[in-house]
Amino acid sequence: MKEASQIFNSGNLKLEGVLHLPRTNGEKLPGVVLCHPHPQYGGNMDNNVVVAVSRALSERGFVVLRFNFRGVGLSEGTFDNGEGEQDDLRGALEYLAGCPEAEPDRLGVMGYSFGGMVALGAANSFELVKALAGVSPVVTPGLIEGLSKPAYFICGTDDQVTPADLVTREAGKINPPGQVEIVKGADHFWSGHEKEMAGKVAAFFERVL
Repeated sequence: MKEASQIFNSGNLKLEGVLHLPRTNGEKLPGVVLCHPHPQYGGNMDNNVVVAVSRALSERGFVVLRFNFRGVGLSEGTFDNGEGEQDDLRGALEYLAGCPEAEPDRLGVMGYSFGGMVALGAANSFELVKALAGVSPVVTPGLIEGLSKPAYFICGTDDQVTPADLVTREAGKINPPGQVEIVKGADHFWSGHEKEMAGKVAAFFERVL
């Protein structure tokens, strides 16, 4: 597996990311963009959850792009309360779709916590997104109503930020209903449960992409 630093555009901003490339014989591979947790609480693309998922996916033959939202790390701009961050996700998807190793018709999005809110809020209007996964996603009432793409959610029983029952209730409003998996003993930060969580997320994308 190869990891390479990238710079791509989000409107007039330059964003930084890391592209994970599995070994390939020249064939195009499915791809996934990863969205990190809240920038104002230290969230970035090097977060433990984001890195664990990126490695699990690339081990299964996915091209993966994790990136920093505007105002984080070397990415230009300033925090925009989840609005401009949706534009950042669009830029990341368009960049991944243009990578020679990626199959543009087989792209997904994973968002963790705040990144889950961004992904869920944007996924239905982004044609490039064929499936999405939320890891302890921040879900507000009505955020995912009308979503019509394969969706997977994973939460922990000890999560005090994103209660599993809230995610389960909101996921049931999707048509077809989103799949929800609850991991016993895991909290919002997934410390000690990264490998299990990442394997489940990767297995979902393997099934649907």
